[in-house]
Amino acid sequence: MRQLLEKPKQQKEKNPTNNPGCDFDQGCERRPEPGTEPAVGLSCEDVPAPSLTCSPSPSLPPVPAGAMGGCFSKPKPVEVKIEVVIPEKERSKEEMSPNGKASPLIYKVNGTARHYHLEEHPIASNPYHNPKDVVEASVCHVKDLENGQMREVDLGCGKALLIKESGEFHAVGHKCPHYGAPLVKGVLSKGRVRCPWHGACFNISTGDIEDFPGLDSLPRFQVKIEKEKVYIRASKQALQTQRRTKMMAKCISLSNYNLSSTNVLIIGAGAAGLVCAETLRQEGFSDRIVMCTMDRHLPYDRPKLSKSMDSHPEQIALRPKEFFRTYDIEVLTEMQVAAVDIKNKTAVFKDGFKMEYNKLLIATGSTPKALSCKGKEVENVFNIRTPEDANRVVKLATSKNVVIVGASFLGMEVAAYLADRAHSVSLVELEEVPFKKFFGEKVGRAVMKMFESNRVKFYMQTEVSEMREQEGKLKEVVLKSGKVLRADVCVVGVGAVPATGFLKQSGINIDSKGFVVVNKMMQTNIPGVFAAGDAVTFPLALRNNKKVNIPHWQMAHMHGRIAALNMLAHGMEISTVPYLWTAMFGKSIRYAGHGEGFDDVVIQGDLDELKFVAFYTKSDEVVAVASMNYDPIVSKVTEVLSAGRTIRKRDVELFVRHGKTGDMSWLTGKGS
Repeated sequence: MRQLLEKPKQQKEKNPTNNPGCDFDQGCERRPEPGTEPAVGLSCEDVPAPSLTCSPSPSLPPVPAGAMGGCFSKPKPVEVKIEVVIPEKERSKEEMSPNGKASPLIYKVNGTARHYHLEEHPIASNPYHNPKDVVEASVCHVKDLENGQMREVDLGCGKALLIKESGEFHAVGHKCPHYGAPLVKGVLSKGRVRCPWHGACFNISTGDIEDFPGLDSLPRFQVKIEKEKVYIRASKQALQTQRRTKMMAKCISLSNYNLSSTNVLIIGAGAAGLVCAETLRQEGFSDRIVMCTMDRHLPYDRPKLSKSMDSHPEQIALRPKEFFRTYDIEVLTEMQVAAVDIKNKTAVFKDGFKMEYNKLLIATGSTPKALSCKGKEVENVFNIRTPEDANRVVKLATSKNVVIVGASFLGMEVAAYLADRAHSVSLVELEEVPFKKFFGEKVGRAVMKMFESNRVKFYMQTEVSEMREQEGKLKEVVLKSGKVLRADVCVVGVGAVPATGFLKQSGINIDSKGFVVVNKMMQTNIPGVFAAGDAVTFPLALRNNKKVNIPHWQMAHMHGRIAALNMLAHGMEISTVPYLWTAMFGKSIRYAGHGEGFDDVVIQGDLDELKFVAFYTKSDEVVAVASMNYDPIVSKVTEVLSAGRTIRKRDVELFVRHGKTGDMSWLTGKGS
């Protein structure tokens, strides 16, 4: 067993905020992430109010060794009143809040003294510890923005996003923390802004992330109205970072656990597993959390393996090692679970090690399918599964001949990445057109044409029959059509199967394809056992609760969050709209919804120019949308679908017929 993160010693930690009112030595578990201390964001989460005095809470009995400490039942909320001590000379000053109005100062505690949970996000009168880090500027006249408008404003040392909705002004970070998209080009709807690139959603009042991808929230800045002018007061540091990590609890009882027991065990360290662990800590959960993974690395941005293949593990890590130490999220690397004993609540590892759990999350993802042809074991044939795989392929492919088997998302992205690095790139696919089942034939052909113009050669409607070697290394790929392709390296991207073989005898419900079956709360048929990510089928609200498998990065994030909330008995059901993207030759296709079984595609724009939006319909209903160079329409459609409204085929046909002059009420939300 390789334990990447050592168990932290239980000792008093100095107050990390230098704030006498948030006395961590007195038992407050929430701590900011290193590097995001005072005034990173200006919500109460980021900068505690000065001179806050938390009322003492009753102590809890210690958790005995080996016991599963922590309460997963939903406790009654307890109010803890906060006394704000303001210097006399400050009391006459106008208080600033996101909307120019005073905010209540009440914290709520989730259950016990150990589970502090900020359910409201007040802004204190004077939350700045370092005056040199603060900038205040007049950014516009109150009449410059209409309701429903957003504007990027410059405060001199950084920009903020100013929003006016329902007569109130809000100011938050202007860049999406995921990949830095300009949120001013996104979609504002009912108190939140959605990223135009990948669909992440943020609450405009709190800055909190509400839909994924990405892990961090937006910093929130103070707004006041004075003499018809709008002023923003912000932290210079927050203006530079443009991100905010939510406050989290720590484990207070590690010393009471033995090595072989944990309260929460997460099998898998991808997006679903990490978001589950972070959500538990954000909700105030302060017992032991252990993640285990077959990988040798901490959780990383897996989509980049095919989009940015020469990235090193530390460059694509989702969180630094210090993050896991700070919040007591233990990660066991290179550890494979061989079986789960649900009766005794025990996971059995391949090396014989056993770990007891109270709650279990299965987030093992999928395993790439292998070829069944002759010679498949020769050297330099790869499935892209790890950063080392991707790095090795780039090195071997440079100025060499590459064959890619499978016009999947992975296969096409790898082909695009290697096209200007390799001597030649050949792509072998059984179907007639790439992405035909997903994007339809017309869009698929447009994408294929783009690849061909970038020197990628397609061999369609055929398969590999043999891999030939010379001195043990790949030399040629033989197709069933009889064509022989020169090949120094081969990448296989013919799909994947759920990594759930270890669950076959467990009693956990697995369907005929190997997927773990869960309900809307990500619960399996076994109490206390949850599953998330690529390895599950779940009811999709968008398609009348049809059981589906959606192996999208965004969906894995949401699965992990929903699972965590329901481990804590919140009764939360998943209702998010699937959202994905693919990047090829510097261009992106964005996609939202679930188009499986679509019977028609309505296209607006120019496929040859790669500027279009495609609506996928089933009967009279739009079930999915894809676009290229047509932002932010996919995010707009996502907002409509997430509101539970139906988009009719006739609406998009009128839109296409009349172009931008057509009736857009179905898209703006003003229609029925």
